[in-house]
Amino acid sequence: MCPSPHSSARRWDGSCANVPKRRPLRVDPSGISRLLRCGQTSSCRECGNPIEWYVRSDERRIRLHPQELPAEQVPEDCRWHVSSGVAHPSGDGSRWCRLPHAVLCPARPAPQSAPQLSGLRRSLALRTRRLLDAGAFAPSAGTPDGPSTGPAACRPARPIVQLLYVRYLASRPVDEIQCVAQTRHRHRCTTAVLSPDTAGGLWTLVPVSAARGQLALPSDVMAVYSLSSLPYQEQLRWRAQRCVQHDASRTAGDLAVAEWEPFDPLRHHEYIHTRLPLHGRPPGPGCHAPRRARS
Repeated sequence: MCPSPHSSARRWDGSCANVPKRRPLRVDPSGISRLLRCGQTSSCRECGNPIEWYVRSDERRIRLHPQELPAEQVPEDCRWHVSSGVAHPSGDGSRWCRLPHAVLCPARPAPQSAPQLSGLRRSLALRTRRLLDAGAFAPSAGTPDGPSTGPAACRPARPIVQLLYVRYLASRPVDEIQCVAQTRHRHRCTTAVLSPDTAGGLWTLVPVSAARGQLALPSDVMAVYSLSSLPYQEQLRWRAQRCVQHDASRTAGDLAVAEWEPFDPLRHHEYIHTRLPLHGRPPGPGCHAPRRARS
């Protein structure tokens, strides 16, 4: 017995066979987490202009200009492209490319290799001036991509933190590390991870250890903010980069990724400080002087 043919719009059991139209993956605005994004939007601490944080293929983070630019207007050594949420140097062969924010930041010297980007730099500098005049932006003393050189305070702009037996490079001073949880008003929590109600870490001098098969340098020491003496749950809270209130509340999602970067003594040699950042000490020659790279 030959079965009766069924309509092309129906399966053999009578259910609809129409394939639903594919839609792009989006984040529900009412959701508690917004981490399902390729780049994390933020503002530059030096100029106040918007930036996007992306992860590179070597697990490092880079700040990119939020808009694409024609590749013909960008020098080859400044071209970047994003593929599957990962930033890669050089272009991808298309007519458009991304650009590191450090090349356009008006708070930094203009690179000599990119005179064609002077117009965009002027527009960002004008926006920075407007933010300063309106009181909506205050430049930070330390830079996220370089060591601090100001003698005002004896503290590293990007300290080395040890927690759970792993050393990380923080993106800002210890007392300025901000919680990444999302508040009820859909904004990022402004509370610092370092709470006055809980015990903090201790600054100590430790030998510069090796990483990834590199030779150890036992004669060199560096200042490390150690959290190893804290309880295990407290170290987990630091690694998750959450304040005490949001660490106790499991319903609040994360609005940003944790800003810890695995510390590499050779790649991050400019952030190694050989003196303890004690408060009240008069600025000395080794207080903010970064350790020079070995030749």
